[in-house]
Amino acid sequence: MSGDTTLEGIAAELYTAPLGEFVAARNARAKETSDAELAASIRALRKPSVAAWVVNVFARERASQLGEALHLAEELREAQADLDARALAQLGRDRRALTRRLASAAAELAKARGETVTASTLEAVTQTIAAAFFDQTAAAAVASGRLVRELEPAGTFSDIADTLVAGGAPDAAPAPAQPADEVAARRRRREAERALRDAEAAHDRATRDVTSAERSATESRTRIRELETRAAELEAELAGVRRDTERARADAEQADNRRTDATKTLGETEKAVQKAQQALDALPSRR
Repeated sequence: MSGDTTLEGIAAELYTAPLGEFVAARNARAKETSDAELAASIRALRKPSVAAWVVNVFARERASQLGEALHLAEELREAQADLDARALAQLGRDRRALTRRLASAAAELAKARGETVTASTLEAVTQTIAAAFFDQTAAAAVASGRLVRELEPAGTFSDIADTLVAGGAPDAAPAPAQPADEVAARRRRREAERALRDAEAAHDRATRDVTSAERSATESRTRIRELETRAAELEAELAGVRRDTERARADAEQADNRRTDATKTLGETEKAVQKAQQALDALPSRR
């Protein structure tokens, strides 16, 4: 045993010691403790379930690996609000795969210590690690290495934190010295991808606007040329109409003059006819 004489330290040792020796080791540690109150607290420590013990061993021997996973899980919880449906689905798959890997690694450690890990125990270990991924209190309990019983993955644990572990309520789950920053990297990538999509969309809109403006400008220039051609045609036609109008005026003036002359001649011939008729009438008629 180590020199840690606190209930928390003693519990941490007992809850990762060989499971079959737990009761004997607990009682021996209580017997060698001179502090009566501490000795009573040690004797009150409950034997962990097999699944809890497997998790405790993993938390103690793979503290860095578990710490990184729990830190990543916390970041993933914070990032969920920013993820779309597809990213959330992928996140769920990644989290389940990570849970299974950690549970398998914990089971291998337990087997290496001579403990039998059944399928039901492995499932309980998996559920316990999954609970740690979804709840901060559960994460602290798992990381403490003093877990008393397995956890339900859909549970809430803030009100029962002191019953989950031996030796007192667990501290917050420690963050690894150099945590994997996968969430931040994913967030930066999503932001970069979103910025790229926005820029490409803006570029596409600008391209369409330029194409539309060029088409409008071309159509306008073509229309101007058509109108200028039509205007020239109309001006030429107008000039011709004006020439025809002047000629028509000249013809009308000549016709008026001819009419005047003809009218005068008509009057003179009418007088001549009358005079000739009078002369004829003055002559004696033939018998």
